[in-house]
Amino acid sequence: MSNYPHLFQPLRAGRLTLKNRIIMGSMHTRLEAEPDGSARAAAFYAERARGGAALIVTGGYSPDAHGLLEADAGALDHPHKVAEHRVVTDAVHTAGGLICLQILHAGRYAKHDNPVGASDIASPISRRKPRALSTAEVGQTVASFAACAALAREAGYDGVEIMGSEGYLISQFTALRTNNRSDRYGGPLENRLRFPLEIVRATRARVGADFLILFRMSALDLVEGGLNAEETLQLARGLEAAGVDVLDTGIGWHEARVPTIAYMVPRAAWRDATARIKSAVSIPVVATNRINTPELAEELLRDGVADLVSLARPLLADAAFALKAEQGRAAEINTCVACNQGCLDYLFRNKVASCMVNPRACSETLYPEGKARRAKRVAVVGAGAAGLACAITAFERGHSVTLYEAQEDIGGQLNLAKQVPGKEFAETLRYFRARLGNSSVRLKAGHRADADELARGAYDAVVLASGVRPRLPDIPGIDHPKVLRYDEVLSGAKVPGARVAIIGAGGIGYDVAEYLSEPRAEAKAAGFLENWGVDPQGMGDGGLAAPKPEQSPRAIVMLQRRHTPPGKTLGATTGWALRMTLARRKVPVLSSVSYQRIDDAGLYIEHEGQVKLLEVDHVVLCAGQEPVNELRAELAAKGIDAVAIGGAERAEEIDALRAIEQGMKVAYAL
Repeated sequence: MSNYPHLFQPLRAGRLTLKNRIIMGSMHTRLEAEPDGSARAAAFYAERARGGAALIVTGGYSPDAHGLLEADAGALDHPHKVAEHRVVTDAVHTAGGLICLQILHAGRYAKHDNPVGASDIASPISRRKPRALSTAEVGQTVASFAACAALAREAGYDGVEIMGSEGYLISQFTALRTNNRSDRYGGPLENRLRFPLEIVRATRARVGADFLILFRMSALDLVEGGLNAEETLQLARGLEAAGVDVLDTGIGWHEARVPTIAYMVPRAAWRDATARIKSAVSIPVVATNRINTPELAEELLRDGVADLVSLARPLLADAAFALKAEQGRAAEINTCVACNQGCLDYLFRNKVASCMVNPRACSETLYPEGKARRAKRVAVVGAGAAGLACAITAFERGHSVTLYEAQEDIGGQLNLAKQVPGKEFAETLRYFRARLGNSSVRLKAGHRADADELARGAYDAVVLASGVRPRLPDIPGIDHPKVLRYDEVLSGAKVPGARVAIIGAGGIGYDVAEYLSEPRAEAKAAGFLENWGVDPQGMGDGGLAAPKPEQSPRAIVMLQRRHTPPGKTLGATTGWALRMTLARRKVPVLSSVSYQRIDDAGLYIEHEGQVKLLEVDHVVLCAGQEPVNELRAELAAKGIDAVAIGGAERAEEIDALRAIEQGMKVAYAL
């Protein structure tokens, strides 16, 4: 008997039978912009097909030049592009999978110089003002969607997903927020829904009855002037009648001021919105966003919330998610922790997507599975993120590995990061423990390796992943009992009082502020949706309601020496939400501060030309880290050239993204 009977039950979708209920949801990768993009995309998607996903949906491809998300984004708008897509579809079919092309018109979200939209209303997240499509151009755009679907069929895709969610062009037609038209596509709801329904009808007429059509619609818009729940259900029913086979649910526009997929969003937070859609239609409905374990996916299916689950980033993190769950190996799944650092934040910087916990993602051709040319004896010193990634990857490459860890348990700084509210690094540690348990890596925990021991070991390679120590700033009174280090606080070794000053407003400072300001359990009962102003019934404007205030149990002030805006180093797609959370909890951040001294009265600072006393119970140091790598020089004196990785190579906050990637790359280079 499967542990997940609903998850691995086949489902009829249109004329296709899906072998289970797991869809790899669409996500941008930027592979299409790479010179070898087709080959890399083929390897990326084929690995997910072999990993058991029933259906894969590609990243978005535009149906015409106007709809490009950026100048070098992918489009399927001409027959000569079919061949490059054939490379991908053939690879997925050979791997036993099914694949659909997502058709996405960016509308006013386009990052090129000639954006178009339903109206000439600019987006708050773009400096570019769109040109409103004429009525004739709207008809041409409808035809472009249908033509793109026909080319997708010719390219071997099993279907298409029409992107009608998250604030892209189709959303811009449906919402009063972005549609002030006076023709047949503007005004009353019936007119505003005309564009998506015409696209579906034209697409169905062009591709026939046996080609799968998914439509991704917003279950919640989460913007003022967006659709409410009843209007959303009207759209869902219209889409079913127009010929859609499967409704995929998106949550929120990209300009929404409510986080939808970041780590601070509780798992399956949007289940009620998806369930409303399912109650209104008879075709299969897909649940999405913050579903990252097979147990949760099974629960949603068992409870009738949806018929399918969309796992985009979870399959970025682990291509074999489905296979491991089906085989009873769920403990071995590399869980997506919703950090956004290697996927969405990379895309914001015009980099190819990757994954913090799986840096091979989208680089499968660069780091192929298989054994190294020669097996070596390898010592890895330190079992934090970098050391664990290096040791396990080296073992899987065929090397004989000894892993030294001075502490009694593995994890290093991950053991601190997992204490931050919402951060799921406990899952990452569970995964590493499972991989270690299935390996022959010799783990020596509670054992501090020295240069003599490593020299006696006659290793072919020594890798130092010995981590970091907190940096102590040069402030008079830094040794006062009021002063606590961030590691003491996050580990629970020391508990700050009711009044706290945090020195340092980088990533660690913000994490500590969130940890210390989290409302007490009884005050958290209101829940994420109420705190962020989401109407549980979805009937508010765009599904919004008045946010419920949060009350921090402590009076906290954050301080930084820098003149730059606070939180500048935070992630592009998560930092804004963290800043809003602390602002809602009334945690101020002071910049351009100089520290005078610490004594029994508190912390003395100079700010805006005045010396001020902050009467606090404790001062928490979040002023950066220093590498712990003294062993490298000791080894060099013995003629051993050790490679330093992670924090031991360069201390930068608690950077698990760089640490895990370095660990993998060094293991491949051995």
